Amino acid sequence: MRDLPLPTMPLSDLRAPAAPRRSLHRSSPPHEAARDDPTRFEVVWARDDDDVRQAQQLRYVVFADEMGARLSVPPGSPPAHDIDMFDPFCEHLLVRAAAADGGTGPVIGTYRVLTPAAARRVGGLYSETEFDLTRLRPLRGRMVELGRSCVHPAWRSGGAILALWGALAEFMVRNDLDTMIGCASISMRDGGHAAASLWEQLRKTHLAPIEWQVIPRLPLPVDDLQCHLNVDAPALIKGYLRCGAKVLGPPAWDPDFNTADLPMMMRIADLPPRYRKHFLGA
Repeated sequence: MRDLPLPTMPLSDLRAPAAPRRSLHRSSPPHEAARDDPTRFEVVWARDDDDVRQAQQLRYVVFADEMGARLSVPPGSPPAHDIDMFDPFCEHLLVRAAAADGGTGPVIGTYRVLTPAAARRVGGLYSETEFDLTRLRPLRGRMVELGRSCVHPAWRSGGAILALWGALAEFMVRNDLDTMIGCASISMRDGGHAAASLWEQLRKTHLAPIEWQVIPRLPLPVDDLQCHLNVDAPALIKGYLRCGAKVLGPPAWDPDFNTADLPMMMRIADLPPRYRKHFLGA
């Protein structure tokens, strides 16, 4: 683990500058301070430690306070922040809600992105702590890892995540990257039965070809769980699937986050035409 403070984010792996600030109008958000007025989203890439810290605070609110995750952070970390060894190597994408006074608003959504060059520097991907990714080696030169995605509970009607996805798609195309992978989490508050049932559904409809399938290091014991419940996929996973994502194999069990994590991959070439037009204007 690296000691803090984190270095600034130089965006040194990119072939072009970070994405410009983008504004997306959204009316009547479920946010107490602006419930009666139209509100603007601002999508930005973190430029300094303070931006990254705000993303880490939001992650703590969602993962620790809301989901009950047991977070292991580097010594000397500030309290109430979700921080790990991959953060200094990642680019951090933020969605801010416009402040009432026109200033800088709070971070209400975030993703972190680990580029191929950064993955080589840190020695691998976060996903490799949960899965054997050997079969993905041919893709790694143009593959990024998405992680730590979250949206504040008051902003989950869909606008914030779509804003993030639009910026991510632009980032991928601008930098000649074509593949995104990551772990999509499913709560195990019911003991894992819903996760096992969802895997049973998705393996029949959205499983990747054998040459891209991966193996969990700590598998969810699906054979010991109920696998035929009528369950609905979490909204984020539904969104990935609508965008052409594939499930790469059975879920891993993450005891610290108390989740089952599905390995997923989304390729720019697989975006359905309507999403390609929405995100890329193509």
